[in-house]
Amino acid sequence: MGVFSRFTDIINSNINAILDKAEDPEKMVRLIIQEMEDTLVEVRSASAKTIAAKKDVSHQINKLLDESDNWQSKAELALSKDRDDLARAALQEKSKAADAAQTLGKELQIIEDELTKLQSETGQLQDKLADAKSRQKTIIMRQNTVNSRLQVKKRLDSGTVDAAMGKFEQFERKIDDLESQVEAYDIGKHSLRDEFASLEADGKIEDELAALKQKMQGKNTKTASVTEVKAKTKKA
Repeated sequence: MGVFSRFTDIINSNINAILDKAEDPEKMVRLIIQEMEDTLVEVRSASAKTIAAKKDVSHQINKLLDESDNWQSKAELALSKDRDDLARAALQEKSKAADAAQTLGKELQIIEDELTKLQSETGQLQDKLADAKSRQKTIIMRQNTVNSRLQVKKRLDSGTVDAAMGKFEQFERKIDDLESQVEAYDIGKHSLRDEFASLEADGKIEDELAALKQKMQGKNTKTASVTEVKAKTKKA
């Protein structure tokens, strides 16, 4: 079973449990990341054991190859001494060692293939984990924002805000009434400053009235003079 098939089974089982309990997305994301981290630790441990097994098998193969070479040398020595029987026995041992090395070679190839797949899946899992962690903050931020908006919507729909604004309007009306009462006490009462201000205003009006009269008088005088001149001209 590959890393991701096993990891998917773990995640699916936990996500189903979460959905059954109606957990929030933040907890779900944290659980997924935790499962990915735990799986990554297990995979790295398995990789270390596989690498150790590869080294052990490689060591056994090298030992058998050395043993095969040694029996080859012994067979040659026996032939040089005209001991065909010993040479034959040495070649048999050489064949056994070579066959054992070949069998372990096939096992080593299987281990290397599995290790290659394991390392590839581990790399993919590390990338997925890094991506999940980078997106975790965004997901949590979006969830918090949505929760805040939901609370605001609930408050607005519940009428709480409208009720509060209604109280504000009541307070404003009460203050308006109090201000009206204060202004009512001041009706008919003039301070010394008000009196002088009134005198100044009256003085300005009188000055403007005198200036207007003078202006109008000047216009009347000019009009009379023009009329008199015209009359004399007609008589002449």
